[in-house]
Amino acid sequence: MTELNRPSLEEFREQKKVPVVLVLDNIRSLQNIGSIFRTADAFNLEAIFLCGITATPPHREIHRSALGATESVKWSYHDHAVDAIRLLKKKHYHAVAVEQTNRSIPLSEFTLTGSSPIALIFGNEIHGISEEALQEVSQAIEIPQFGTKHSLNVAVSAGIVLWEICREMEKKKGQNVT
Repeated sequence: MTELNRPSLEEFREQKKVPVVLVLDNIRSLQNIGSIFRTADAFNLEAIFLCGITATPPHREIHRSALGATESVKWSYHDHAVDAIRLLKKKHYHAVAVEQTNRSIPLSEFTLTGSSPIALIFGNEIHGISEEALQEVSQAIEIPQFGTKHSLNVAVSAGIVLWEICREMEKKKGQNVT
């Protein structure tokens, strides 16, 4: 780890975070939850809100795929995703669903506006984001797909969306400097 120049757990906790919170709405797979924690650590995100049936650490199956990220990433539990989203909106987060809906736009067309932090909502592997939670978002984005399947694993989707959003944030930050 020394050669990779990775921060210690204490240093990581003190770092300025990327202004993104993930809201997990009824994620059933413990491996997906752990993978999302690991991805949140990799992108240095603010927090994860675990909602509904989404399991919480400590749990052996989450730990197996999180590889310790449950210790580095802040998280909280909320009974309902809609309550978590409303709380974040009160704190001026831009609530964005990652879901195929009749109003979703392709991820490549999503643009960051202003300096508001972002709350990305990801839904259940079978049923998606609850209708109540969808009513609270201002936008929905989806990842274009070209194969016979019309969905991606939620942890894979989180990685793709976070890569794109963090890349855009870095570009925007670079534009503000010059």
